[in-house]
Amino acid sequence: MSSGNIKILSGQENHTLAKRISDKLGLPLEPCHVAKFANQETAVEIGVSVRGEDVFIVGCGSGEVNDNLMEMLIMINACKYASAQRITAILPIYPYARQDKKDKSRAPITAKLVANMLTVAGADHIITMDLHASQIQGFFDVPVDNLYAEPAIIQYIMENFPNLADTVVVSPDAGGAKRVTSIAEQLGAAFALIHKERKKANEVASMTLVGHVAGKRAILVDDIADTCGTLCMAAQKLADQGAEDVTAIVTHGLFSRDAIKKLNDTPALTRIVVTNTCPLGDKLERCSKLQIIDIAGILSEAIRRTHNGESVSYLFNYVPH
Repeated sequence: MSSGNIKILSGQENHTLAKRISDKLGLPLEPCHVAKFANQETAVEIGVSVRGEDVFIVGCGSGEVNDNLMEMLIMINACKYASAQRITAILPIYPYARQDKKDKSRAPITAKLVANMLTVAGADHIITMDLHASQIQGFFDVPVDNLYAEPAIIQYIMENFPNLADTVVVSPDAGGAKRVTSIAEQLGAAFALIHKERKKANEVASMTLVGHVAGKRAILVDDIADTCGTLCMAAQKLADQGAEDVTAIVTHGLFSRDAIKKLNDTPALTRIVVTNTCPLGDKLERCSKLQIIDIAGILSEAIRRTHNGESVSYLFNYVPH
């Protein structure tokens, strides 16, 4: 791809993914210096001219979320005041996506606040993947492309589960039922659902399995794995119900707190497959069950199509080669 008037920038946290994206596009990852003052304020200096350029900034909505979000906002604003023609914020995982509704008295809608902040900073376009709630797109007054990991997940399952007749795709909660039924239908596999009741956030009280998994290979599919309590409980529930093998496939692997220890201590869960939307650092070394689906190709193709004014809807159903 010709560099033309396109520039790829990256924050610190997701630099590895940004480099994979730029390599696939055949473009350099432009220099950008990010530092902190003594009082922890973030300072950003863009190392090249972006005047009149189509700028794509790869950020991160995981890890030190608040620092990474502020870094993204400052980078967007720096490019805006440097007269960039268009600024696209690439957030493989959208920060605060789980705070998308007023579900109790005096609760904020922080996902909407983040949308406002990105827009005010100067973002003209947002590219993200597997939003926790697709309605978040409506929080923006600028275009949002919510890409799907589903085609890549289906490709992984077809390559690694040759006998789909003995496979059942499982949703660990009611919220993911639509995603999982779509995958099961496309694969021609069986479907099951786990209903869970929560006492409070990140703590599941009980689980009930709806469907049959005895003698089958179970695939748990979810969008976010955070503390992994639900994932581990669901895997154990499936094993107790007679599943021969349990694999978890998750788009965003946050793995907060002692999540890696939980995964290692759950023998029922034989594999955890995640995309590289979130940097994993040393977690791959600490958990031998982890495997990666690379989504750099999907994001790089989205950038190419956006820059050339082409439709990105192709990516909703196919994995670019």
